[in-house]
Formats: sequence, C-alpha cells, structure tokens
Amino acid sequence: TEPRFNFHVATFLARDLRREGAQVVLTRHSNHGVGPCVDRRARFLDEAHADVALDIHADGGPVSGRGFAVLEPVRDKVNRRVVGASARFGNVVRRELLAMTAMPVSTYDGEDGITKRADLAGLNLATQPKVLVECGNMRNAHDARMLTSTRFQKNLAAAFTAAIIAYLGRG
Repeated sequence: TEPRFNFHVATFLARDLRREGAQVVLTRHSNHGVGPCVDRRARFLDEAHADVALDIHADGGPVSGRGFAVLEPVRDKVNRRVVGASARFGNVVRRELLAMTAMPVSTYDGEDGITKRADLAGLNLATQPKVLVECGNMRNAHDARMLTSTRFQKNLAAAFTAAIIAYLGRG
C-alpha cells in the first residue's frame, strides 16, 4: 500500500539523516491509523523550526505512465516566502533521484520531473522550503516492482538524504 511505502521510505530517510547528525521530525511515528491533518503537520514543522520539509508519496497515475515527479508550491498567502527556495530544493531532489535511483522522470506529470501545484494544502501551508515527491506510479507494473523493493526504498532514502544535505549546504 502507499502508506506502507511512504512510511518505510520515511523511516529509512530518518535513520540516514540522524546518522548525519540531523534532527528529524516525522509527522507519523507508526503506520497505524490516520496521520494528522495537513494543517497540524504544518504546525509540527513550524514548532520544530524545520530547515526543509519533504512529503514522500507514490502516485496512482495511468497504467502506461512511469516515473517520479517533484511537486513544488506556487505562491500563496502562507508560503510566499519559500516558493523560490522550494523550487531550488526541488531541483536538487530531482537531480539526486536521477543520479541515485533507476526511476525515470514522470512521463505523465509535469515537465522533466517537476510539477508546480497550487492545490495541495501541505505545500500551501509551508513556511520552510518544501516539496512533495511522487516516487513512482503504483499502477505501472515496472514502477510497482521498484516501489515495493526494500533496496529501492533505501536508495530513495539515500537520494533524499543527499538532496537535503546538498540543499542545506553541508555536502
């Protein structure tokens, strides 16, 4: 399931970042039940004074569609100060995903792996650089095999770790 995939990648990412000395804030601590609403998640990140935020997902696109898409915010009332920084972070995430995983950019969402979205509350409420990554298409058989692989999930986490470190200027 997508929640299981998301949680596994987030757990690997948190482990990798903590090894690098980062303080990590997860909005879920188990894969049971329903996570907090997006407005509450935004408050968690604000209260933690997060430097950057990443939403991990898997898409349910057309069966013939493949690949990942990095979703970036467009200017809104709350996020207006971080739209440019989010775009820079998104470009770093895209670069690391291409370098460290075998997942191609999306063939059906966005342009060259980047999608600007105004309709996602998690991005609209961000006060720190933030992107949402659709790591692949669950409805495509090739992507689904990759997404369910523990090795691929760990590679994703490594790519996200590299992107966060590079973006924050520590790598």
